[in-house]
Amino acid sequence: MARPPRFDSDQLLDAAVRLVAASGPGAVTMSAVASEVQAPSGSVYYRFPGRNALLAEVWLRTIERFQEGYLAALGSEAPATSAAARQAARAAARHVVAWSRANPQEAALLLYCPEDFGRADWSEEHRHRADFDNHRVYTALAALASTLGADGPQDADRVTLALIDLPLSLVRRHLRADAPLPPHAEQLAENCSDALLGPLPA
Repeated sequence: MARPPRFDSDQLLDAAVRLVAASGPGAVTMSAVASEVQAPSGSVYYRFPGRNALLAEVWLRTIERFQEGYLAALGSEAPATSAAARQAARAAARHVVAWSRANPQEAALLLYCPEDFGRADWSEEHRHRADFDNHRVYTALAALASTLGADGPQDADRVTLALIDLPLSLVRRHLRADAPLPPHAEQLAENCSDALLGPLPA
């Protein structure tokens, strides 16, 4: 009987995350991941057919873990009132920082984009999964924007800036400086996002 593999996919992906956090996506190779967990290269190839699949999975797992809480903050349904929409917006902005604080190595991946992880060479299944994940987020943001009366392209961009770009920029500034997020970071992200949404019609 064949001996079962000692290392599961999550252990190998955790190793890949550590490599990215330390040296960027280029550091993630099949042999580097095997070395990180002190496993034979065959253990990595058993779980992932090649480097493209490994890079796709480490990116997608990270983004999906982040988005799980982000979507929960936005709510499963469109906010019924502008007050509820603002509350959800504040929670979403805060989640970006809180998740990054709790998961600093995975948050380091947010310094990059799918193209840095070789998206052009991903399988159709992996590209479809990435597109579906993004669609869920932007559908939720569009529902929130609609409740706020943000119907024009400029207002929609303001919502994206307030709930994604702004809190991520706060996280990235500290990550790039290799500095911990300050205790007030969550509140700062929430306040700034709420202020940016302020001029939107209620």
